[in-house]
Amino acid sequence: PDGRVEAVFEGEEETVMKMIEFCKKGPPGARVTDVKVEWEDYKGEFNRFSIRH
Repeated sequence: PDGRVEAVFEGEEETVMKMIEFCKKGPPGARVTDVKVEWEDYKGEFNRFSIRH
């Protein structure tokens, strides 16, 4: 694997923006080189959190 991560967030804009900022920093020990953001209209399709590998 090349270390890429894809994340999809849905919710209030302020909360989504906080998650984007977290992604730009990453967790301790991470090296983040780029974050690309694509905005879409709210669809209401997510009601839980999950991690898929």
